[in-house]
Amino acid sequence: MPIRKLCGILAAATAASALTAGAALSEEITVATVNNGDMIIMQKLSSEWEKATGNKVNWVVLEENVLRERVTTDIATKGGQFDVLTIGGYETPIWGKAGWLTPLNDLGADYDYDDLIAPVRAGLTVDGNLYAVPFYAESSFTLYRKDLFDAAGLKMPEQPTYDQITEFADKLTDKSKEQYGLCLRGKPGWGENMAFVGTLINTFGGSWFNMDWKPQINSDAWKKAIGWYVDTMKKDGPPGISSNGFNENQTLFASGHCAMWIDATSAAGRVYDPKQSKVADKVAFAKAPVAVTPNGSAWGWAWSLAIPASTKKADTAKSFVKWATSKAYIQRVGETEGWVAAPPGTRKSTYASADYQKAAPFAATVLAAIESADPTKQTKDPVPYTGIQFVAIPEFQGIGTTVGQAVAAAVTGEQSVDDALNGAQASVENTMKEAGYIK
Repeated sequence: MPIRKLCGILAAATAASALTAGAALSEEITVATVNNGDMIIMQKLSSEWEKATGNKVNWVVLEENVLRERVTTDIATKGGQFDVLTIGGYETPIWGKAGWLTPLNDLGADYDYDDLIAPVRAGLTVDGNLYAVPFYAESSFTLYRKDLFDAAGLKMPEQPTYDQITEFADKLTDKSKEQYGLCLRGKPGWGENMAFVGTLINTFGGSWFNMDWKPQINSDAWKKAIGWYVDTMKKDGPPGISSNGFNENQTLFASGHCAMWIDATSAAGRVYDPKQSKVADKVAFAKAPVAVTPNGSAWGWAWSLAIPASTKKADTAKSFVKWATSKAYIQRVGETEGWVAAPPGTRKSTYASADYQKAAPFAATVLAAIESADPTKQTKDPVPYTGIQFVAIPEFQGIGTTVGQAVAAAVTGEQSVDDALNGAQASVENTMKEAGYIK
């Protein structure tokens, strides 16, 4: 056979082989995520990753409670529906220790692990293995309308107390204008109403359990905290509170219906953004309020991307989570969506950026809140668990949701505070006995 013809055959075979390899390398991954604003931006920009890699993303975007239920069921049963999961600082260490997640220590030197904010990285690490990478992280603080405070002759201190919040809410509520003194989460769920209520319990001097793991849900501290919550929402909160979670309250605040809102620091980027908020030029902020103790008055949380151990597409999934949590991604969001929309709370370089500092007047306050949120010093009295707005045990997901439903029943008036908490106490005691924590 002539050499030229043989070379042509070999070249064609090589090209065909390359095409086959390329086709094999092109994969579709399924990403489960929450319907929060930062994740919606990630979904929008993911076409850039798809174009760069040749891979595709199948998005499953869910409301927070539904996401948690679907993801938990899938990973516990090794269902394999998802290649990338959006989970938090509660699930990551528990699921990582159980062997349900793929370690993410090998994303490369260019990922710059040392740039991750230390307590956020530590909360996602078990026995030296990083089991999720943070997409955005948050603490909680108080957002308020400085124009309404000025008009009423009120001054928000840098560190408000819950007594002061009550006073301000009473003076700023005008239901004839659909103006509510204080908006708070009321939708039941361990990561919905109980995220806020958990910090409320802490600062009122309460805890979920004592050192013997006995539930404390009908204690005096819980009754005082939930009593305050129920009374304040009845007087000064918006209607339909049991339907209001993070997203609903963000909409209420951004559309001008809330004088104050105590919630996630990650909301700041949206309520300060004139493209998303009617009150962007009227917003100010202070620390989360305190009552009996400052311990645990503000939470610590990181919405993070993890890869289940059951995935058959780990390399492609790692490529995606590296892209979505990189310094380059944050830069890209700043360039395309405005720096105020950049994912907060994950990287030191974000807070060192002059562009971010200029766009985000809340940056230093948010960073300080995230760095000071201590999951080991979250209560007035010693407790046997870690976690601020959650308890880092596998049973808490069910416990928190059960108690969240009881709190919602109290705030809607279906039950008295005492009846709701006594019922929740009995339910949690049964759970802890069945799990072997108490006899």
